[in-house]
Amino acid sequence: MSAIAADSSDGPVEVIKVLFTLYSGYDTLDVAGPLEILSRSLHNSKDKTSKAFQCQFVGPSAAMTSTHGLTIKADMDYEDANEDIEDFDVLIVPGGEGIFDVLKTKSEPLNLLTNYVKLQEKNPAKERTILAIDVGALLLAQQGMLEGLAATTHPDYYTRLETLCQEAATRDLSMRTDVMEERYVVNNARFDLGDNPDENPYIIRKKQIEPEGPNTAHGRRKSIARKGSNAWRESRRRESIIRRASMPLGGMRIITTGGVTAGLDASLYLVGSLVSHDSALEVARLIQYTWVKGVTVDAIDV
Repeated sequence: MSAIAADSSDGPVEVIKVLFTLYSGYDTLDVAGPLEILSRSLHNSKDKTSKAFQCQFVGPSAAMTSTHGLTIKADMDYEDANEDIEDFDVLIVPGGEGIFDVLKTKSEPLNLLTNYVKLQEKNPAKERTILAIDVGALLLAQQGMLEGLAATTHPDYYTRLETLCQEAATRDLSMRTDVMEERYVVNNARFDLGDNPDENPYIIRKKQIEPEGPNTAHGRRKSIARKGSNAWRESRRRESIIRRASMPLGGMRIITTGGVTAGLDASLYLVGSLVSHDSALEVARLIQYTWVKGVTVDAIDV
């Protein structure tokens, strides 16, 4: 049973299991920021024991050190993580200078990410999410996981992201990626679109960001997407598994973000979508942070 799909009216809500995919040279705030937000999230604001998330760390060695000197002990290595991949609801990929060594050596977490997508495509009945922060999006691009989707990254690396996405699309004979200048971009989100999706304040349809001519075939633009967040579990209708399976990557939610503080915004979105919007607002209040919302692209009607 998916931890996210559980309903408190039917009994205790299961904890949402999160795995941070570490490597040498990750960015400190890309890990510490989301960890702070997820750790504070509660299913019930009046019950301090109703923790919504359980976070663990995977690394290629016993302990991983960030570019700023923070060392985090890994709960498991990548071999174990690949074996237990079905246990996790969310993978978080931090950015950091070490990303470029990962790309150069084609090392983990690349294989773990690929296996996670294969699992979703094989079993779309469970809701799964990948959150790539900052230049972490480059790993998704390298693996062809952004083909036909929209994405963002740190502004200094828009061009690098576009290049990787174009190379992947050419290699795989697949669709291009829309690189957007946003705080965060959510693909395969799921909440009620309503009777008229064009009037939904949380959605931008893919057709709204299609190229306008041959000179913009690979163009990057500031999106006109409407901003917002909403918890899909608040919908009164059940999601169609068949519809989810027909979506890219088996309907896996893919979130990419801009620079390090954008990871805080996307983490709040994650709380809003997997727990409740009220929970996300409460966490933002507790840490005295103003949530700057990103965009969702081509969500589905649940």
